[in-house]
Amino acid sequence: MRLQLALNVRDIDEAVDYYSKLFDCQPHKRRPGYANFAITQPPLKLVLFENRDASERLNHLGVEVFDADVLANVAQRLETAGSAGKLEFDQVCCHAAQDKIWSQEPQGLSWEWYRITDDTPKEEPQRSGAVCCSGEQGAEMC
Repeated sequence: MRLQLALNVRDIDEAVDYYSKLFDCQPHKRRPGYANFAITQPPLKLVLFENRDASERLNHLGVEVFDADVLANVAQRLETAGSAGKLEFDQVCCHAAQDKIWSQEPQGLSWEWYRITDDTPKEEPQRSGAVCCSGEQGAEMC
């Protein structure tokens, strides 16, 4: 498992340069307006969305898991606790096929628990008001 921190940034190139130096690593994946870092130490998935007009720097938080059973257990736990939000299976989002469950904390911060099932899908869907990356309709698309 590793934590995910997803940030809105004004300038993706500037942010990638800064975070590459801060964590001494290059992005794992880079697309127009998007970058993610799979950082070993500390174990962190840092995701950057170029979103110049975002009112908040924090896009969302997450936990990446590497086992389907772990994700199923989390989904069951959140369902039982009444904290489960939207479930998404085999969805291409953030340039990877993923299974995920969303939860929103009482003050509105979005959390996702997710597992990447294909890090390099052959086709990525065209997004037209689709849900991606924040668990909410109309969120910044990646």
